Amino acid sequence: MDLTDLTVLPIRGLLFDKDGTLFDFRRTWAAWAAQLLEHLAPGDTPRQQAMAGAIGFCLQELDFRPLSPVIAGTPAEVAALLLPFLPGQDLAPLVDLMNRLAEDVPLSEVVPLKPLLEGLIAKGYVLGLATNDAEAPARAHLSRSGIAEYFDFVAGCDSGFGAKPAAGQLKAFCRVTGLVPEEVAMIGDSTHDLHAAEAAGMTAVAVLTGIATERDLAPVADVVLRDIGGLTEWLPLR
Repeated sequence: MDLTDLTVLPIRGLLFDKDGTLFDFRRTWAAWAAQLLEHLAPGDTPRQQAMAGAIGFCLQELDFRPLSPVIAGTPAEVAALLLPFLPGQDLAPLVDLMNRLAEDVPLSEVVPLKPLLEGLIAKGYVLGLATNDAEAPARAHLSRSGIAEYFDFVAGCDSGFGAKPAAGQLKAFCRVTGLVPEEVAMIGDSTHDLHAAEAAGMTAVAVLTGIATERDLAPVADVVLRDIGGLTEWLPLR
């Protein structure tokens, strides 16, 4: 897409998705998925394979299928798909386990985050995070990366605002910051992020650091960037 063809809007707030946007999705969540399946069915390869299939994960390749619910779903949605393979297990304890394991996943920044975020703040942008992960793991990931202080707003699927593709988290960001939706860009790697932006009346910025391709994202994005590092080039054109 030719960046010079975009309509100039007064963007003042930047609301980021987390996994696949700030952090490389495959490197972060493949290890988590393998660890979770081993924890749930230790040594039981057939059951691990069956559960992996249910959540769109390939154990052999340690990679996710394009439509895996892990990519944009909530922990509860993923847990519900695993429960049929876990007789006697209840949803809430399973979600708690998934969230505990998620706090310690390996984190791989898509670009060096500190200098990028510091530069955006220095230019006056207000930053927020809206993720379908739970809030506690999300805050843990930001803290481990040394960037928690840069965000004026952090919401997870359990923060009381709902989950994407609904617009609750995005509207809450506006309430907290005093910005109007037209002043905010929602940046994410999935159609859930982009549909949420559309529902909230925000600019939808897609990045290609998740599982979805440009062909998947372009029809519902206002702009597609290779990664969030492209914001420094794109934002001045707004």
